[in-house]
Amino acid sequence: QAQLVESGGGLVQAGGSLRLSCVASGDGFSTDTMGWFRQAPGKEREFVAGIRWSDGMTFTGDSVRGRFTISRDNAKIAVYLQMNNLKPEDTDVYYCALRQYYRLTGYSTPDHDFWGKGAQVTVSS
Repeated sequence: QAQLVESGGGLVQAGGSLRLSCVASGDGFSTDTMGWFRQAPGKEREFVAGIRWSDGMTFTGDSVRGRFTISRDNAKIAVYLQMNNLKPEDTDVYYCALRQYYRLTGYSTPDHDFWGKGAQVTVSS
């Protein structure tokens, strides 16, 4: 019912910045939280940042806190991830995700309802 499309990935040198965008479209879906996860080959999907739609409260993963900032656009159900001071270890495919309803598993778990296809972020040294 929802389609998520990411954009803004690319190649950047260490210390540089990128801004990812994710726009949701479709009908008949609700929005509790939207956020970003990242995953490298052979690794578990890692929570990066999320935002609660009801009040705009944000949550940020330990590894990116202080460098990445998530924001929202209610007019078109979109989220953005401003990534500053990028490090080579940030190299991953970044996935946008949408959760329709509250879950007891918490905001940072990968049990979301809709996912984008991913945006490659590569940070060179």
